[in-house]
Amino acid sequence: MRILHTEGSNGWGGQEIRILREAEGMRARGHEVIFAVTFGGKLTAQAQKLGFQVYELNFKKTHALMTIPRLLRIFKKHKIELINTHSSSDAWMAGIAARVAGKFVVRTRHLSTPIRKGLNSVVLYNGLCDFVVTTSSAIVPLICHQSKLPSTLCRCIPTGVDPSLLIVDPVAVAAFREQLHLTPKDCLVGTACFVRSWKGINDFMRAAELLREIKHLKWIIVGGGYVNDYKVVAEKMDLGDRLIFTGHLNSPYIAIAAMDIFALLSTAHEGISQATLQAAYLKKPLITTPIGGLPEVCLDGKTGLIVPPFSPERVGEAVMTLMKDSALRRKFGEDAHQLVKQKFTMQHTLDEMELVYSQLLS
Repeated sequence: MRILHTEGSNGWGGQEIRILREAEGMRARGHEVIFAVTFGGKLTAQAQKLGFQVYELNFKKTHALMTIPRLLRIFKKHKIELINTHSSSDAWMAGIAARVAGKFVVRTRHLSTPIRKGLNSVVLYNGLCDFVVTTSSAIVPLICHQSKLPSTLCRCIPTGVDPSLLIVDPVAVAAFREQLHLTPKDCLVGTACFVRSWKGINDFMRAAELLREIKHLKWIIVGGGYVNDYKVVAEKMDLGDRLIFTGHLNSPYIAIAAMDIFALLSTAHEGISQATLQAAYLKKPLITTPIGGLPEVCLDGKTGLIVPPFSPERVGEAVMTLMKDSALRRKFGEDAHQLVKQKFTMQHTLDEMELVYSQLLS
């Protein structure tokens, strides 16, 4: 197959990483993959480093009369058979170009937020594509309803983890905990994310404040973002060395492996979180909210505990339940690991995406 990925976002996060990992996997399976990325998009450099052909295009509506013909030339030059669009701006232009050229289109929706109502959703998720892939099951019925798309043409294919990247050295994990001045008796509750409001950071910190007097309980926030803003809040809460900020880590796996409990308390926008899948694979008991795709990994009472969003008191209760019961932590962690192995590896992602592609082309 000859596949073109288009991306109108200029960021670098879970969405762009998913696109690149999928492209690598498809290339390894013998397919040709090309990229068309917005000018200044951070995906460009990352894809070029891996040897992919990348075209930079302007996906702003004002440049449609230049961009659409250029897409048509890319289709022809590389004999593109299928286009996978990823953001709204590129979905419009690549979708129109594909309809002109008679090419198939898969629209991947990476966010779990509802799509815009009205004609926009009908055209973008129905008229200008042939199949919709989401990263969270929760959004599938909403997309089908709003775009009048048959349920057979929309499915969730979450971004799987790569087990080969999740092999951690126990010595390195022990050294990480030692750097944090943790004793074997200490229980470390952690989260890993791009630090921002809807990741539930306030609730995480508030739970730490509520349980400040619990001996041997420590908290860690792994990730970059608006870290300095939250450090100010932590100082006002007088959390001291109870709460640790690592900032951005190029490889967060050792930090996640060093945790005793993993929590992601998102209040909106969440798909099936990569950090939560990584923690689950590393056998960490989970505490999450029921937002987006989180309950697909945090199975309440089996791989972890689900708490309502904006409920630091309930977070505290869940932490204490797990802290006091090491056997329950082990059971949840083992069940979480098995769940990821069975359903959420990159192998599963590639198998399912390849099936969608091949069924369209057949």
